[in-house]
Amino acid sequence: MDLVADFFGAFSAQLQQPTLAFLLGGMGLAALGSRLEIPDAVYRFIVVVLLLKIGLGAGIAIREADLLDLVLPAAAAFALGTLIVLIGRVTLARLPGLRPEDGMATAGLFGAVSASTLAATMVILDAEELAYEAWVPALYPFMDIPALVTAIVLAQLHRQKSDDAALRLRIGAIVADSLRGSALSALALGLVLGLVARPDPVFASFYEPLFRGLLSILMLVMGMEAYARLAELRRVAHVFAAYALMAPFVHGLMGFALGYAAHLATGFSPGGVVLLAVMAASSSDISGPPTLRAAIPSANPAAYVGASTSIGTPVALLSIPLYLALADLVFAN
Repeated sequence: MDLVADFFGAFSAQLQQPTLAFLLGGMGLAALGSRLEIPDAVYRFIVVVLLLKIGLGAGIAIREADLLDLVLPAAAAFALGTLIVLIGRVTLARLPGLRPEDGMATAGLFGAVSASTLAATMVILDAEELAYEAWVPALYPFMDIPALVTAIVLAQLHRQKSDDAALRLRIGAIVADSLRGSALSALALGLVLGLVARPDPVFASFYEPLFRGLLSILMLVMGMEAYARLAELRRVAHVFAAYALMAPFVHGLMGFALGYAAHLATGFSPGGVVLLAVMAASSSDISGPPTLRAAIPSANPAAYVGASTSIGTPVALLSIPLYLALADLVFAN
């Protein structure tokens, strides 16, 4: 009973968070027939600013890390992001009655990382006095970007197969085309500039203060769009709910296993193993939705954002004690 109460407590708290509150607010406006519109040019500007901020922050964090210590955990993060989406492709996206684009976008969101869940875990680890390397939070783009790119590439492959059975395009060309898309281009540019330049002043004075406000407008737009496409989701909503309940545990245990392998090979810290597990368990609440909305416009936001934000995020947060208990069990020996 305590677990159920904790889940609904976390779920209620998520309803009050800006990400989900503005998403639901947009759906409410659409349901009431509001004629509120956000011009597409404004939406595109918001997406670029948000993803530049995320990339810059990650690049700055990686720039300050010891790259030799980073190599194996980064490889594990890359493998997790890619593998989670591939598993979603052969399970969720192939279920009868589901649109493959919705399944692949959902898998992409669950393969990517929730920055807010990561931050919450860091607070818990500090309270538990469980040490972790300072650069571990910078692992998230190594999981985030491969997951999103893989989902986008798979969606493009599906679309090409639908349009042309011969599929003349090579995989490499599709990957290159995906990376040239506006969303991933902004994210990658921010990452490179954070690494090679010194954007700290503009990051702190411009991108950081605007971030939460612009994100709320983005979620408002996505809420209105999600409501308009809600009818598409009704007959398969139970499938996405089941996936969102199980995926955080499955993915988190995969992350813990790879993190423990990195520990055996390089001495990766117990706290770092827990953080990697939580990153794998989480689903993107910031970079994923705008990236997938721009790159896979045929996917229904009510499916991938709803599954992630309303169920996946609370479950991922509630799974944190599981990885702490595993760390106590494994590292005590």
